Amino acid sequence: MPRIPLFLTGVLVLSVATLPACKGKDAAAEANRADSTRAGSDSSGMALPVAGQEARRGDLILSVVTTGQVRSDAFAKLKSENNGTVNEVLVTPGQVVHKGQPLVKLDPRPFDIAVREAEAALEQTMMTYRDYVVPDSISTGRPVPEDRRANAEIRAGVPAARVRLEKAKLDQERSVITAPFDGIVDEVSVAAGERVNAGQDVVSVVDVNNLRVEAQVLEHDLPLIRVGGQAVVTAAAAPDHPVYGTVIAVLPVIDSVKRAGRALIRARGNGVLRPGMYADVRLEANRLRDRVIVPSRAIIERDGRPLVFVVKNERAQWVYIQPGLSNGIETEVLPDSTTGQIPIAPGDTVLVEGHLTLTHDAPVHVVAAKERSTGE
Repeated sequence: MPRIPLFLTGVLVLSVATLPACKGKDAAAEANRADSTRAGSDSSGMALPVAGQEARRGDLILSVVTTGQVRSDAFAKLKSENNGTVNEVLVTPGQVVHKGQPLVKLDPRPFDIAVREAEAALEQTMMTYRDYVVPDSISTGRPVPEDRRANAEIRAGVPAARVRLEKAKLDQERSVITAPFDGIVDEVSVAAGERVNAGQDVVSVVDVNNLRVEAQVLEHDLPLIRVGGQAVVTAAAAPDHPVYGTVIAVLPVIDSVKRAGRALIRARGNGVLRPGMYADVRLEANRLRDRVIVPSRAIIERDGRPLVFVVKNERAQWVYIQPGLSNGIETEVLPDSTTGQIPIAPGDTVLVEGHLTLTHDAPVHVVAAKERSTGE
């Protein structure tokens, strides 16, 4: 048997010893590649949370954007109409009140006494009147003529006594100060036990439901505003809760310094708009009827071309569009210049949040905007 050299034996042994180790590394690398592939596949299939709105068919309202101040149609600074002492204060600032509701009561006793005195004085004059007419009636045996009875009433002082009684009853009624309309108490200026004089401020009440907004409109925009047009009023305190109103007047006088006129808007309060607030106002200038409309924030650009993402079968598919006119909130979609068709249909869900970095045909899960922001 031939003898193998020692150095070859070492090489042979080394090769045989390292072979299993190399196979183990290759298997591990292959497993890692498989895991990586599976992970990439799972990641690509993960549905991303997005928010969407439906495209619609309707009127696109082009607007003039400006600012205005909110005022109330009814603000009453109630005053005492009598001298007296405050007996009860029945309301507190911020309290909701209704028309005719008692707010402050004065001590009723002086007014009750005044009424009884006036009633007694009237009764006394009636006795004097009867003294004038009854003897004549008895002596003649005939009813006293109307003109003689009128003269007798005046000589007895009956008309003046009746007026004093009416005034006493009116003062008695006014000793209770009531709300002149539905509203909210803004200020209470008196306290129980306080002496008040006629004409003194007592309570302020403001109507926060029937509001008007005085909007500044630049003179070159005034011809675009029409009475009866829609107005959208938004307060900084709640930008997501607009109030819709109507233009009721475009006032004729132009401020020569501001080069602006004023448009008056009537609107219903929503609990956010308060008299004295400044608000953003969007006034209807033109109405484009029967258009396919998408939210303006749904439109993005890829390679310089505008598109929107439309959700179909839980996939975000981009659709190139040709935008038309916009009011900053909504944009009309025009027919394609090649096919003549509008690529968006009313009712399609277009993405308005979470779509800026999406790719075509990405799996998505449409959720409410608040839900999506919570998840992020």
